[in-house]
Amino acid sequence: MVKTLRQTAEQRREAVLEAARGEFARHGLHSASTDVIARLAGISQPYLFRLFGSKKELFLAVNDACFAETLDVFRDAASGKSGGDALRAIGDAYRGLIESDRTMLQGQLQSYAASVEDDDVRESTARGYGRLVDYVETVSGADRQTIAMFFATGMLLNVLAAMQYSIGDDPRHSWVARLAEGCNDAK
Repeated sequence: MVKTLRQTAEQRREAVLEAARGEFARHGLHSASTDVIARLAGISQPYLFRLFGSKKELFLAVNDACFAETLDVFRDAASGKSGGDALRAIGDAYRGLIESDRTMLQGQLQSYAASVEDDDVRESTARGYGRLVDYVETVSGADRQTIAMFFATGMLLNVLAAMQYSIGDDPRHSWVARLAEGCNDAK
């Protein structure tokens, strides 16, 4: 007789969030399938709705979790550092995150896109992004212009990573090289 372990509600919730992260990253809020998410998580669709209430509430939970994970990456990278050292460590860690985890990058881009038309997603995204800004300001002690350039560079990294370019690569296109040089000069 094979003995199976029952998952707790929290374990099921985490499994749903992980399954939903990939589905939402690929298809966005409106095109993602809750049926697919439920199957990937090993639960029924009605149970998924019992856990999260609606597809949008699940999207918001995934969005919040992704921003929390990014903040954790920032904190780990900056641990024991301050000023410019903290900014460089956070920037390098962020670049590593979005270049190594396409789902994280796609999820961010989907949250920005959904924010255009949905007040709840906009609020969730603004709250998560604001926490990142607050943390970077606090740990670095940098002035507003430096913080603005840091986050502008991060958004440029998102765009380049979406096209599978990296500022650290030997670019195949001259425009990428010019942007990379500008980002490196800004450091």
